Amino acid sequence: MKTLFVSYRVTDLDRSLGFYTALGYEELGRVEAGDAARLVILKFPGEPAASLELVHRPGDGPVEVGTGFDHLAIQVEEIATTLQALTDAGLGPGPVQYPGGADGPKTLWLTDPDGYRIEMVEWPSGHSDGITPADFA
Repeated sequence: MKTLFVSYRVTDLDRSLGFYTALGYEELGRVEAGDAARLVILKFPGEPAASLELVHRPGDGPVEVGTGFDHLAIQVEEIATTLQALTDAGLGPGPVQYPGGADGPKTLWLTDPDGYRIEMVEWPSGHSDGITPADFA
């Protein structure tokens, strides 16, 4: 088994698409789900398959954040370059943080139009992609 993608319900599909495409996602396709509901499937350019689905159900009203979801984490190559690109795109990222100290990962946080938190992570040199058992040894 493996995780296929994360799915977010969004209040304003165009606003959310603008945010996520500015973040670097590209659209793979759309599905009309009936009752004016639409799904938009996204991925990053280097990914082989979908990693994010935006679900727009206007009949359900606005999204209420705070129902248990905490955040989406995205790995980046260089946090400084990412910070500049996010700032240039007007996405309002927070400052770079060092949660594991100077030799640990570098992170920054931003929030999407519906209030979902996103953590951008640059691993230290030599670290494998993602969190593995080695991180807990």
